[in-house]
Amino acid sequence: MSVEAGSAIRGRVYIVTGGSRGFGLAMAKNLVGHGARVGLISRNEAALAEVVRELGDENAFAVPGDVASKDALVSAFSAIKAHFGRLDGLVNNAGMARPGRVEELVEEEVLMQVNTNFLGTVFSCQAAIPLLRGADNPRIINISSASAWHYDEIVHLSIYASTKAAVERFTRDLRVELQPDNIGVTCIRPGGAWTNFADDWDPQRFQSAMDGWKTLGKYMDAGMTAEHVAEAVSYALAQPPGVAVDLLEVRPNQPMEKP
Repeated sequence: MSVEAGSAIRGRVYIVTGGSRGFGLAMAKNLVGHGARVGLISRNEAALAEVVRELGDENAFAVPGDVASKDALVSAFSAIKAHFGRLDGLVNNAGMARPGRVEELVEEEVLMQVNTNFLGTVFSCQAAIPLLRGADNPRIINISSASAWHYDEIVHLSIYASTKAAVERFTRDLRVELQPDNIGVTCIRPGGAWTNFADDWDPQRFQSAMDGWKTLGKYMDAGMTAEHVAEAVSYALAQPPGVAVDLLEVRPNQPMEKP
């Protein structure tokens, strides 16, 4: 990121959902590194507390909550804006996936993915919009996934990929609706990077997905980290008023043999 772009973020306040680990944690660190302050939302209260300790109370403020609850989001977003005295943007990053063949999908897990990945994005936007009106360069960034368009990311993630495709279609409408309010809207579509995203997956189903993925070819794209995605977010947030990154896909680009 250029010095000018860093200056555009400095002093601003951004909410990052799912900010306690993975991409969200990398985004929070990147934003604070550029001089911004962050409000963090996640269901993991202990992890949030650790992130705030690491980033410093003056830079980070956390509110535990579930993005699938609109009431919880309205309360959390209001608390974050009151704490910092302003709000300049929202990064809708919270997401979850559970692998499974379509015939064997578990109803509870299907609903969890839809509620978190899609409805959580919708509810977060609804909570943020009235708080962003009047800011000098307000932004909403919705995080999609390359799995919504590229089948070689991993297999057996039909519901996760479908919810991310829904996020992209939703974001297109949101962009047009918020133009009169001068709220810039961006969709970022990251590819695979090594994170703890799959730590709580069922080992058997994870292995089945990996085995199916290997049948698509011997090699995979590698070389990307969560920090690269975080930098893409900061780049989009730093655009000047009247300019918005519409859709940005960031994918690894170094071939390596699949593990």
